[in-house]
Amino acid sequence: MDFALNDIQRRIRDAARAFAEAELVPRAAEFEADEAVPPDVFRALGERGLMAVGVPEALGGSGAGTVAYSLAMSEVARACASTAVTMAVTNMVGEVIAAFGDDAQKAEWCPRLAAGELGGFALSEVGAGSDPGGMRTRAVLEGDEWVIDGTKQWISHGDTASVLVVWARTEDAPGPRGLSCFLVEKGTPGLGVAKHEDKMGLRASHTVGLELDGVRVPKANLLGERGSGFRIAMMALDGGRIGIASQALGIGTAALEAARAHAATEGDRDQAVQWRLADMATRLAAARQLALRAAFLKQAGEPFSREASMAKAFSTEGAWEVCNQAAEVVGDAALERGHVIDRALRDVRVSMIYEGTSEVQRVVIARHVLGR
Repeated sequence: MDFALNDIQRRIRDAARAFAEAELVPRAAEFEADEAVPPDVFRALGERGLMAVGVPEALGGSGAGTVAYSLAMSEVARACASTAVTMAVTNMVGEVIAAFGDDAQKAEWCPRLAAGELGGFALSEVGAGSDPGGMRTRAVLEGDEWVIDGTKQWISHGDTASVLVVWARTEDAPGPRGLSCFLVEKGTPGLGVAKHEDKMGLRASHTVGLELDGVRVPKANLLGERGSGFRIAMMALDGGRIGIASQALGIGTAALEAARAHAATEGDRDQAVQWRLADMATRLAAARQLALRAAFLKQAGEPFSREASMAKAFSTEGAWEVCNQAAEVVGDAALERGHVIDRALRDVRVSMIYEGTSEVQRVVIARHVLGR
């Protein structure tokens, strides 16, 4: 088995690493204090091909594949997890449009997202987070327009996204059947931003509720076939789980590096500290292989749902443990506001929740183990 990266993968990883070191590491604390990542950061990421890594070059993307995306996501998250989550969601939206959009939708949105405009993923609702079958947002066809009514919750950068992929119920079928998805442009009448969540971590990434009150979009804004929304969501989330696993790896790596630097400064002769560092490095190395394996399968067009869930559960829980252990190595200073480990602990916690909780990942894995 060849674990060597190809030239494109190395180029994307190195571009992400260089940008993260030069532009994100020095500014991450500032972004958190301001509770915002400036738009110029995403334009700069777009210039480096990092906002649409898996989108074909013909549509303005890098066409570099999922392995390159995983590597880039870890590099950006190591420097600033808030920037990484916005990058992750926009990449996911671009891939969804590239995979399911018609020619006009692809031509309109993929190049714009690749250039640094933001895409939002409006799936979750209160009571319909892990289970989209409980969705209450509805879309009714009136002539040549769809009229969408409902509320969405916990939408990353839903207030600043140029385009939202919005899921709504278009049929009376129970559960996940009868869901469709639509492209809703920022500023569409009836689309409003509700509560901005006051979060523990990822504070520079906005998380908001959305209100859709008689939002009218052209019939042409239906993404994919009517009733195919659940299939589109599951495809997107499977791929998104590779991104979140990679994000958690980056956060955990930052915590390990801070703990290692502290140990080197304070003297690293304590065997207990050495063993903590060894365990942390081993967890991250194992998690990285799971994430890259899932990424390789997705890129190769092979089934990867099980591997994506394994990678997400193991990587996010492992990164959480690594951040905890890093705090143990550094001591009280690690929990002071502004310390890398303080931010890492707060940022990594939600990785075990969004895009499918750890419990949901275990449900997916168990179904494969049991052959269901």
